[in-house]
Amino acid sequence: MYLRNTDSQLRWLSLSIFLLIALLSLLPSARLIVEALKGVQFDVQSPFSEIMRSSQTWTAFRNSFYTSGLGTLIAVVLGAGFAFIVTLTNIRARAIWVFLFMLPMMIPPQVTALSWLQLFGPASPILNTFGIAPALGSPNPMYSAEGIALLLGIQNAPLVFLALRTQLLCLPQDLIEAAKVARASQEAIWIDIILPLTRGALIAGAALAFVSSLGNFGIPAMLGIPVNYLVLPTLIYQKMAGFGQGMLSEVAGLSMLISFLVLGGMILQQWLQQRSEYALVGHSSSHMSFRLGKWRTPTEGALGLILLMILVVPCIALVVSSFVPALGMPLNSQTFTVSAYIEMLANQGVTTRAFSNSLLLAGAASVVLMCLCLPLSYILLKLPLKARILATSLIEVPYAIPGIVLAIAFILLFARPLPILGVSIYGSMSIIFLAYLSCFLSVCLKPIYSAMSQMDKALEEAAQLAGANAIQRLVHIILPLTAPAFFAGAILVFLISVNELTVSALLWSAGNETLGVLIFNLDESGDTVLASAISVLVVLLVAALMACLSLLAPRLPKGVIPWHDSV
Repeated sequence: MYLRNTDSQLRWLSLSIFLLIALLSLLPSARLIVEALKGVQFDVQSPFSEIMRSSQTWTAFRNSFYTSGLGTLIAVVLGAGFAFIVTLTNIRARAIWVFLFMLPMMIPPQVTALSWLQLFGPASPILNTFGIAPALGSPNPMYSAEGIALLLGIQNAPLVFLALRTQLLCLPQDLIEAAKVARASQEAIWIDIILPLTRGALIAGAALAFVSSLGNFGIPAMLGIPVNYLVLPTLIYQKMAGFGQGMLSEVAGLSMLISFLVLGGMILQQWLQQRSEYALVGHSSSHMSFRLGKWRTPTEGALGLILLMILVVPCIALVVSSFVPALGMPLNSQTFTVSAYIEMLANQGVTTRAFSNSLLLAGAASVVLMCLCLPLSYILLKLPLKARILATSLIEVPYAIPGIVLAIAFILLFARPLPILGVSIYGSMSIIFLAYLSCFLSVCLKPIYSAMSQMDKALEEAAQLAGANAIQRLVHIILPLTAPAFFAGAILVFLISVNELTVSALLWSAGNETLGVLIFNLDESGDTVLASAISVLVVLLVAALMACLSLLAPRLPKGVIPWHDSV
């Protein structure tokens, strides 16, 4: 109905694309809801009733709120502090500060947790190297609720940073200049103008950080499971490992519980974002620059010290741990060894297999989604506004809900052989691949959609008048003009999915391990030195991919690369 003015090729393409969206976005969620509701009975012995009456459920619920709430507070302090200083002051090398602050968000949570575990405790190689390790038997402070909250805060601080920085870049400089002409002090401008105008963005960023913390699996799993401190995602993981009677209904009920919390947080975040929109007179064609004067060097030193503590030192601890024969040993000329790297690359078949699986899955998902999102963006832009909002909202649901919940949905959907075909993909790499397509569709779509929405429509209209059909217009006109965003979306998907753990933690099987699963399993089994060596290579891979995106950034529309200083 909406596309009746386009040619038949576009109609068939639209039907195929939206059918695929329904399969990737709606079907898994619908299957999860059916399984959860199947357990809702008046019988007090039903699986759903057991879950809701279990003290373990509500303990995990309280733990989730405590760690997520404290982690959000840490994220707001770090993210807001960096956003205000980096965006509004005359600090030097602004682009480098932004890049470094965004890096923790791109490092896999399990690698972040492992690096901090190697930084503290009596077995810390770096502390033993300097002779300051605590006595044997001392607890590692990271194995605690506060340790989980600290890393959740560091991991999600870039979300607050991005939400607030976007609003700060939109502040009209004319308004600030008028306040300066009126002899308002810098402190008064910050308190009376900037803070009120950015309050909504700050609250929205905090809501994003809270939702992300609720769904995080890697950090609570590595820091909480060893001391039996469970949050909702790790409780679901342990329930899945139990294989008891009614297990699927129980985990479906838990999954719905955490999904409602996360979706509620999303709705709150969208509402707060709408309230933060202001119709202001003026423009911000360049960075506002509050002069720090004699405080500029101390401020840069303070920012550098913070990044040193939250990024550099844990990474150094990870590197040191990868060059010692065993945990608890200092690094010196006698103990230095590259045996972990030799073992990883030459002798460990599972390591090579995990690298191959992750690169294959991430690469295939990137290519498929890249090819899918070009026609999808084209079709979405031709829909009426309400239909477009509905379609994009459905696309974003799988990425918004916790990855472990999405994994449960795919297990429920593909536990039995496929109808008609009679083929089972459960326990194979195919189910992980489909889950990646569902989860990361919105990640790939956003840069392509953003670039296409900024195109001048005259070129396509001229081609249409010249007789070019929809496919020809896509290939010969739209694709060349959106090529940088086209590849940027694929690289973003690859960057996130190559180290993914949350979805694959429940979907992997022997022979189908991914990098995230391998690091998690090695740490659980006590082979931490090898896990550290693999994690070092993962961090290098992430940094290299982010650098590639940064090189592409000048050719991309504003906002496509989140850490690029585009103004």
